Amino acid sequence: MSNDLDTMFSSCRAERRAALIPYITAGFPDPDDYVDLAVAVLEAGADALEIGIPFSDPLLDGPAIQRSQGAALKAGVTPARCLAYAAEIHARTAKPLLFMGAYNPVLVYGPARFCKDAATAGVSGLILPDLPYEEQDEVRQAAEEHEIHLIQLLAPTSTTERLQRVCHAASGFIYCVSVAGVTGARASVRATAQPLVERVRACTDVPLAVGFGIAGPDQAREVAGFADGVIVGSALITLLAETLRPEAHAAACGFVRSLHDVLGERTPAYDQQER
Repeated sequence: MSNDLDTMFSSCRAERRAALIPYITAGFPDPDDYVDLAVAVLEAGADALEIGIPFSDPLLDGPAIQRSQGAALKAGVTPARCLAYAAEIHARTAKPLLFMGAYNPVLVYGPARFCKDAATAGVSGLILPDLPYEEQDEVRQAAEEHEIHLIQLLAPTSTTERLQRVCHAASGFIYCVSVAGVTGARASVRATAQPLVERVRACTDVPLAVGFGIAGPDQAREVAGFADGVIVGSALITLLAETLRPEAHAAACGFVRSLHDVLGERTPAYDQQER
């Protein structure tokens, strides 16, 4: 299976840079302005976008994303509205879109129906951090039927056995969780993320993207030196939460541009991995 997510990673690799994949909770900070914000972020330098499906009890999300999801739910953002957002964004950009969120909303919607509707809306990937590999069969079958990548996650605590099993099932890219814990910006992620990426890269040719802890250009530059993609969520959500609405687009786009500008800084270690 191949879709525009694969094309995006191939293009970034040809340009010798890491892909930039920001996360923005659907409907945050303004439900009526979300599509314009998403398109602006993509045009500012993001290579793909994770659309966060809000849920009342997110297990892996830190305070910033939890608050954004609470605000979105209070504003009435549902999985159906998330699908509508994706369709509107897809109509205005060719860049890949992914859904990220808890499994419960997908289960309630119906995995087969959700994947069908997501594909119709132009979604290329699905990330369900709380759905273990061992319990993914139904969703994986539905996703594959509609040519959507079900993105696998691995963490520094993953055993070698689990790493090998997950790599065998992976497509699109593997989400390498930089640290054990919840989402949130950190001062540095290299110490835990780079060894994980090296372990995973030894088992698969699927692109590897690092998320959790990317606070700004310094961390993005670190990760770009050894991974294929940089995922940024909490730092962008915090910026949107703290910026007055008229300036929110400009602030988000400026932040994305600052990340994009450092993602071509490959290191000798990355070049050695490529060989």
